[in-house]
Amino acid sequence: MPVSKCLKKSESLWKGWDWKAQKNGLRRQVYAVNGDYYVGEWKDNVKHGKGTQVWKKNGAIYEGDWKFGKRDGYGTLSLPDQQTGKCRRVYSGWWKGDKKSGYGIQFFGPKEYYEGEWCGSQRSGWGRMYYSNGDIYEGQWENDKPNGEGMLRLKNGNRYEGCWERGMKNGVGRFFHLDHGQLFEGFWVDNMAKCGTMIDFGRDEAPEPTQFPIPEVGSPHQGPVATPRDRSQHPQPCPAQTCQASPAQTGNRQGFVFSQGIPSKRGGS
Repeated sequence: MPVSKCLKKSESLWKGWDWKAQKNGLRRQVYAVNGDYYVGEWKDNVKHGKGTQVWKKNGAIYEGDWKFGKRDGYGTLSLPDQQTGKCRRVYSGWWKGDKKSGYGIQFFGPKEYYEGEWCGSQRSGWGRMYYSNGDIYEGQWENDKPNGEGMLRLKNGNRYEGCWERGMKNGVGRFFHLDHGQLFEGFWVDNMAKCGTMIDFGRDEAPEPTQFPIPEVGSPHQGPVATPRDRSQHPQPCPAQTCQASPAQTGNRQGFVFSQGIPSKRGGS
């Protein structure tokens, strides 16, 4: 009985070439049309795993983790220095969805950098910022600006502790004038002190104390004190805008009145 054989249907050549072109596992170097190239691991034709990406246009280099074609995990981003021509690290930390997310360190210059939490490539959460002029801010951030509780320590040793909003002093806070031996406690609006009290604080240890100490309350040098009748004619300010020192911070006190954020003494010599 004759035997008939069916010829095997041949597949198109492009299918074989496409299968060979699929990128999975470790690849040495894969170039893009614009000159960018990537060395590392792939999965289903996208960057996935450990790898290094080099961008030709600006010379940026990323080394770290990838997930489905995006930077995700821990990685380091470097940029070429315009003066030396060598690559310098600008960010080391965690990424998510191709954006800085989690804890990381960002270098803005040789002496200016931030270490703390990120969200969507913006400083958000707790962090510490070292400025090039020697100032240091430590506290809460939101939308790339100080927001919440934080402390700003100036280069000369003076510092502010209190509330921040949109990168400015807003709310209750304390400013330590350690160079003059004084402490101001009060309420701030957009970096401007609106009301509060000033006391002597560490005056004996201050390098440049004021010429005269602040008179004690009830002393002969305090000046006239309002009587109950006078107080009834002049209503007291809103409690939300008045600030007093804590009991542990005792010392000489002197009332102050502010005009456009500039303190002027009220009463006394």
